[in-house]
Amino acid sequence: MNDRSREVFRRVVEGYLASGDPVGSRTLTRDFSEKVSAATIRNVMQDLEYMGLLGSPHISAGRIPTQMGLRMFVDSMIELGDPTETDREMIDATLGDNASDVTGILDRVGSALSGVTQGASLVLTPKHEAPIKHIEFVSLSQDRALVVLVFSDGHVENRLFTPPLGQTPSSMREAANFLNAIVEGKTISELQRTIEREIMLRRQEIDILAQQLVESGLALWEGGDENSERLIVRGRSNLLAGEAEEEDLARIKTLFDDLERKRDIAEFLELADDAEGVRIFIGSENKLFSLSGSSLVVSPYMNADRKVIGAVGVIGPTRLNYGRIVPIVNYTAQLVGKLVSDRS
Repeated sequence: MNDRSREVFRRVVEGYLASGDPVGSRTLTRDFSEKVSAATIRNVMQDLEYMGLLGSPHISAGRIPTQMGLRMFVDSMIELGDPTETDREMIDATLGDNASDVTGILDRVGSALSGVTQGASLVLTPKHEAPIKHIEFVSLSQDRALVVLVFSDGHVENRLFTPPLGQTPSSMREAANFLNAIVEGKTISELQRTIEREIMLRRQEIDILAQQLVESGLALWEGGDENSERLIVRGRSNLLAGEAEEEDLARIKTLFDDLERKRDIAEFLELADDAEGVRIFIGSENKLFSLSGSSLVVSPYMNADRKVIGAVGVIGPTRLNYGRIVPIVNYTAQLVGKLVSDRS
């Protein structure tokens, strides 16, 4: 694009993000950097539409950016500043008390983030990464069992699960003995990576029922159930407010039905673990949000060892004010990382 087409494109996108309405050629000529006619602007807009960067929602209407156009704007034209003092104060206020309950504080962070951005917030709480001291399986009934993890720092977690068919007290003891023999000094993540290798090496030593119990019991901490419990969603009503059309509301409700059931939520973990900073997903670029046509701005947060342990994000319509939302999400992620590190 030349300078004129870049300016037209930038002004159309900024006008759309500000108002949600198509931007017409007459609007652009009023404060354009050079004196040009509306006809000239229309020709440029047609060229940009041919390139796939702009679209026209109605005949004779102005233009709006396509998903590809928004992506190009976000990647190469967006102007990012710092969060405003008011925005920072609202986020800071949630971290100001001395409560020891990190999850409770992160819940308030999520509420503040949705309030500041007028979108829906996602907060992925930290994994517990202390080394494991002991593991136990407890049979409660034929189809219910409990797996108990005791960590070296005294923290205890237990979860109910459905054991494989045919489990006996003997196979449960064998499964626990197998795990306790290899668990010392390992975190959950490290243990998960070790299990498959150990089962292959010692397949003859461990009963098939115990093997199934090991795999199903430990999967609770690395699979979807754990991710569901770690995800805090706040402010979904923000996306249902305003002047959204009926079709848009239906798509947004589909998105939050998925989030309520925590379906495909491992995808959100992937977004966080792969990121080195704030990442922006627009519309169908991520399958979790493609049905709703929403955008996601997400940033990981790290512990004192610079290891990604969680994430914060904001979901909103594709016409998010990215220039404002990105610094807010980045600021919140840094604060949460410091909070978690200080309390570890």
